[in-house]
Amino acid sequence: MITIEDGKAAVRLARVVILKHLGDGNIRLPEVPKIFKDRYGAFVTLNTYPGRELRGCIGYTEPIMSLEDAIKDVAKSAATRDPRFPPVKLAEMENIIIDVTILTPPKKLSFTSAEDLIGKVEIGRDGLIARRGHFLGLLLPQVPVEWNWGVEEFLSHTCYKAGLPPNAWRDGDVEFKAFSGHVFGELGPGGDVERMELK
Repeated sequence: MITIEDGKAAVRLARVVILKHLGDGNIRLPEVPKIFKDRYGAFVTLNTYPGRELRGCIGYTEPIMSLEDAIKDVAKSAATRDPRFPPVKLAEMENIIIDVTILTPPKKLSFTSAEDLIGKVEIGRDGLIARRGHFLGLLLPQVPVEWNWGVEEFLSHTCYKAGLPPNAWRDGDVEFKAFSGHVFGELGPGGDVERMELK
């Protein structure tokens, strides 16, 4: 079970890794709980503060490495390698808040119709991965909550993220996987961390 203390450690680790990567040589990596040696998927999201505009988001959906290594890798990538944004500069970190999402392994959704698929997805519980051929898109569980989407909108936006028509989920030839996430975020830059309730 991922605890709030694990979440605080995850967010703290992400911030320190980013600060070191951007050139703050006076900061040391913190020790992390034992659970960070276990394999998990993880995403690191950077938002401006106080406006909460996206500034970078990168992650691994699959548990291919330890949680510690995953956070270290994706924290640097979210800050400097998200192709949608210019690299973050060290001075910006005073006005950026960090979220870390620790993922459960994705599971394929089996469904017989569009209506059946709608019934398999729960807002606030599920993140989604849509795949058709080489097209693939992912949205984290907190995204539909933040945008106040229903299930159909969530499915449509996940298809769009994959480069597919928004209504492609109705065709029956798009594969969907669902996953859940433990989401922890800073209340202010470098400040207190809370578990984000998505319901």
